[in-house]
Amino acid sequence: MLDPSSSEEESDELQEEERRRDGPGAPAGGSLPPPREARGREGGAGRAATPGPSPSPSVLSEGREEQERLQREEREKRLRLQLYVFIARCIAHPFNAKQPTDMARRQQKLNKQQLQTLKERFQAFLNGETQIVADEAFCNAVRSYYEVFLKSDRVARMVHSGGCSANDFRDVFKKNIEKRVRSLPEIDGLSKETVLSSWLAKYDAIYRGEEDFCKQPNRMALSAVSELILSKEQLYEMFQQILGIKKLEHQLIYNACQLDNADEQAAQIRRELDGRLQLAEQMARERKFPKFITREMENMYIEELRSSVNLLMANLESLPVSKGGPEFKLQKLKRSQNSAFLDIGDENEVQLSKSDVVLSFTLEIVIMEVQGLKSVAPNRIVYCTMEVEGGEKLQTDQAEASRPQWGTQGDFTTTHPRPVVKVKLFTESTGVLALEDKELGRVVLYPTSNSSKSPDLHKMIVPKNSQDSDLKIKLAVRMDKPPHMKHCGYLYALGQKVWKRWKKRYFVLVQVSQYTFAMCSYREKKSEPQELMQLEGYTVDYTAPHTGLQGGRMFFNAVKEGDTVIFASDDEQDRILWVQAMYRATGQSYKPIPASQAQKMNPKGGNVNTDVSPLYTDRGQKHGMEEFISANPCTFDHASLFRLLQRQTLDHRLNDSYSCLGWFSPGQVFVLDEYCARYGVRGCHRHLCYLNELIEHSENGSVIDPTLLHYSFAFCASHVHGNRPDGIGTVSVDEKERFEEIKDRLSSLLENQISHFRYCFPFGRPEGALKATLSLLERVLMKDIATPIPAEEVKKVVRKCLEKAALINYTRLTEYAKIEEAMNQATPARKLEEVLHLAELCIEVLQQNEEHHSEAFAWWPELLAEHAEKFLSLYSVDMDSALEAQPQDSWDSFPLFQLLNNSLRNDTFLCNGKFHKHLQEIFVPMVIRYIDLMESSIAQSIHRGLEQESWQPVKSISNSLPNVALPKVPSLPLNLPQMPSFTTPTWMTSMYDSTNGSATSEDLFWKLDALQMFVFDLHWPEPEFAHHLEQRLKLMATDMIEACVKRTRIAFELKLQKTNKSTDLRIPSSLCTMFNVLVDAKKQTAKLCILDGGQEFASQWQQYHSKIDDLVEETVKEIISLLVSKVVSVLEGVLSKLSRYDEGTFFSSLVSFTVKAAAKYVDVPKPGMDLADTYIMFVRQNQDILREKVNEEMYIEKLFDQWYSNSMKVICMWLADRLDLQLHIYQLKTLIKIVKKTYRDFRLQGVMEGTLNSKTYDTVHSRLTMEEATVSVTDAGGLQGITMKDSDEEEG
Repeated sequence: MLDPSSSEEESDELQEEERRRDGPGAPAGGSLPPPREARGREGGAGRAATPGPSPSPSVLSEGREEQERLQREEREKRLRLQLYVFIARCIAHPFNAKQPTDMARRQQKLNKQQLQTLKERFQAFLNGETQIVADEAFCNAVRSYYEVFLKSDRVARMVHSGGCSANDFRDVFKKNIEKRVRSLPEIDGLSKETVLSSWLAKYDAIYRGEEDFCKQPNRMALSAVSELILSKEQLYEMFQQILGIKKLEHQLIYNACQLDNADEQAAQIRRELDGRLQLAEQMARERKFPKFITREMENMYIEELRSSVNLLMANLESLPVSKGGPEFKLQKLKRSQNSAFLDIGDENEVQLSKSDVVLSFTLEIVIMEVQGLKSVAPNRIVYCTMEVEGGEKLQTDQAEASRPQWGTQGDFTTTHPRPVVKVKLFTESTGVLALEDKELGRVVLYPTSNSSKSPDLHKMIVPKNSQDSDLKIKLAVRMDKPPHMKHCGYLYALGQKVWKRWKKRYFVLVQVSQYTFAMCSYREKKSEPQELMQLEGYTVDYTAPHTGLQGGRMFFNAVKEGDTVIFASDDEQDRILWVQAMYRATGQSYKPIPASQAQKMNPKGGNVNTDVSPLYTDRGQKHGMEEFISANPCTFDHASLFRLLQRQTLDHRLNDSYSCLGWFSPGQVFVLDEYCARYGVRGCHRHLCYLNELIEHSENGSVIDPTLLHYSFAFCASHVHGNRPDGIGTVSVDEKERFEEIKDRLSSLLENQISHFRYCFPFGRPEGALKATLSLLERVLMKDIATPIPAEEVKKVVRKCLEKAALINYTRLTEYAKIEEAMNQATPARKLEEVLHLAELCIEVLQQNEEHHSEAFAWWPELLAEHAEKFLSLYSVDMDSALEAQPQDSWDSFPLFQLLNNSLRNDTFLCNGKFHKHLQEIFVPMVIRYIDLMESSIAQSIHRGLEQESWQPVKSISNSLPNVALPKVPSLPLNLPQMPSFTTPTWMTSMYDSTNGSATSEDLFWKLDALQMFVFDLHWPEPEFAHHLEQRLKLMATDMIEACVKRTRIAFELKLQKTNKSTDLRIPSSLCTMFNVLVDAKKQTAKLCILDGGQEFASQWQQYHSKIDDLVEETVKEIISLLVSKVVSVLEGVLSKLSRYDEGTFFSSLVSFTVKAAAKYVDVPKPGMDLADTYIMFVRQNQDILREKVNEEMYIEKLFDQWYSNSMKVICMWLADRLDLQLHIYQLKTLIKIVKKTYRDFRLQGVMEGTLNSKTYDTVHSRLTMEEATVSVTDAGGLQGITMKDSDEEEG
């Protein structure tokens, strides 16, 4: 500890400054001493001596203001010094409060520089400038976190207010990725918890960068540990910073108050408590009470004061006498609530017995060496023994007489305040018959606790006739003082009840408990006092010498009603120490001052005694601290002082490195609790001041935990309304008025925070704060603590706040988007872009409200929905303005509807709400108009396209479908939009590798599908209109497809009529394209024309849909029949050629004769085979064409079935017409080949056995087999190997 005398110049200046201070915080009769006249310093007198011109009024005014400012600062400084004295005593000797260990640890707050660094680190990661490996999903999560959270101005404001910690940032990221990871598909062998842990580890790596925010060596040491349990030195340092106390000032106060002296502090507490009791009694006598809400509370107030003091006395008495000393606990005396302190001098007070005063001493005896030993030969063995009379005996080691040195220590325990210590020197006896060693000398000592503890030489008593006449022993005796022994020494004493003879005795001042002290006199070798006097109720003071008493020079006495005890010591120093010790023990408010000191303080009274002990001089007085040290705490207005203390402490706390949200640190809570208990600060006043400060900080932008506000408000409300847990207490009018004022301010603050919930609690931070704010609002709205407020009233207030919130949120959003500037001067297209961007921002705001704030409004989810409706209604004004500016028949606004509708239709409360219906009302005419124009456009495209159709197959149209806009029709004033979310229709996926229909049909089906997909993507929320749109589009598709089918049927017939009937006929690709158009129409009917409606539409729509199905089916059948008729007519032509060879005709005879004649000379070709081969080739090639170019297998099979069946029927009818005729050999060979090849080819094409082996075929087969048998009899070689029997050797 720094000695004040070490800095004379600084101390003199400080003395002058301290003497000019004033104390405005004290009530009447207890103000700090007024400042003394300022002395001239540093040339000031010289300037004052030189007269000058009269200053102007403005100069005088400025001088007065400066003087008033200096005086005000001086008063504030003096007040803080006085307050620090009280706080230092609370820290030095607490007996009511402890530092709480169950408080939540506060996290380090982030500042602006750290936020900027954090943004740069995340931006570097997104730019790929770090070594952190991450997948695309994590990068997207980080990008969203960076754009939405880190760059948010709301987060920047919260960081500026000191309400954000690194833990808050991490929690927001964790909640964000939890939603993302949950939406990811499951991966075998990789759990989602593992993904979460990995992502958080990468986040931490990005957050830390190259250095860790958590490791900042430049932070203050005190700030680093302020969340922990602090030592006294750390608490002193903290409150020096809080109150602006210099280190030197603290050291002076520390020394002057003797803060390291537990006895002095306990005595100070006893004096303070006694003073508080006296003030209570004075208040009761004079009937001067604070103004209470009822008169009955005045007597209750006195009882409260008494009980609070009694509780403090009990707390003090329960403490150990000396912390850190031996294990000695206070002896509990049986007494009733310290009644002796309420009624001083009561005869029934409990008296101490001698057995209650038990002391225990520890003695250490260290024997160093013996000098002057001559009677023993140098080689003889000597040793020493030591004992405390009445105890055990100890012996040193052996040593040679030439070097009698040991350094041996012996430890003893005794209960004698005046023990007798005996030390003896022995030498070993050499005689054979000697029973004991020879004693060479001894010394008897009478140590006390005040005896010297350093080694001294003591002359030993030697036996008679010993040569060692100058034998001395060097030893040290240390007798420790037990913690409850406050002082000891020799005094003269004379009393009326004890020590009735004036004589010198050995006295010990013993503390039995915190409130019980005894003055005991002891004799030698006695553990119990001979006589004792309980000091309770006595007053000690210095007195003048008593001439009639012999012995003693310096006198003092202890006075009590009916008793006076006179004491005297041999010197002034001893008297001062005794008076100080007894002054602490009696707890008296009067501080004894010796005559010499009084004369020094008042020189007019006589000469100053310069022979005053330096120890007595109050070192604090020299530096101007005496007025603060000696000020009586009972005369101060501690309510005002505590208000100042709590304000300064809260300011310090909010500016430290922790995100405290208004919560004090454990050390601060401890000191404030101790101050309130020790100096009687009412709990309601404490919390009212706390609420006032918290509300003020919150109004100025600091982040304050609403739970903290709730605790303090609930305490004050229960106190004011008389519902305290510990029973009804007194309530002053001032407390009630202040509470009502605080209640109104708090209500306004909470309503303002709820109205600004998006900015006061951004992203739900601090966690749970909004919910706690709503809970506190409900508590504040209660009329009293017991009557709950109706839920409708709370709901009404919250609804009003959320209505304001909607306006605030939208106003700030438009300011952020700068929508006003864009809407005033922009083009219609630009306005639409701005409104679309604003819609995205509005949806983001609503999503954030739902994500971060919906849990807080879980009690009233409909209110949050009303807030959203109000918010959207404000947006609808800008939206309507932008849409009205759009040109007629412009479809660029449909994405706006899709964006808003997709957000609203998934919200339970907003779907088909007020704004949603308004949105539908705006877009219903646009949708209807769009569909009308599209219908006209598609109808015209069908008409014109089929008129100019080349019926060439189209294969490439689907390859560019996603980029093809719906075509514009020149004859219509249309601006048909490209579908924003269009995808290639699923039914077209199979057409990349197959022949498709015509360009007109493909265009028709694509337009119908695109239009239906567009309307479907609108996801119209109103069911009836959505069904109407669907029904209309289905009907439109039905009508369009019907028209296409009919026109295709007509075109097919016309095209087929133009083809020839010979075997040169090859089915044109255009006919196959028309066939495919009908096939595609059949397929598209199932997709584009089926209505997904309820049962009420089922029968009507099924009937209508069956018509188009039937039409397509009938048309397909007709074109199959037409095509079959065409190819069968070719067979008929072949058979008509064979008819020339009928038996009995002239042509038949001529041909037969010619062939036979020629066969004798040359090899004549087989007649009729060219005709059969030509027909077989015709059949096969057309089968291949149909198989290749027609997409539907089922219709191909039907066509082949009819073709085969009709072919067999034609052949059968032709043969039936010639039942009476024998077939010509050439006819027979041709028919056998045609029938066999036809059967085989159609079987290969998949015609079923039942169709192949029909009765018609059996008839034909039987006839040809019979004809073959007839010819084999008449002309065996005429068939030339052609037979109806199955054979693999046949050609072709």
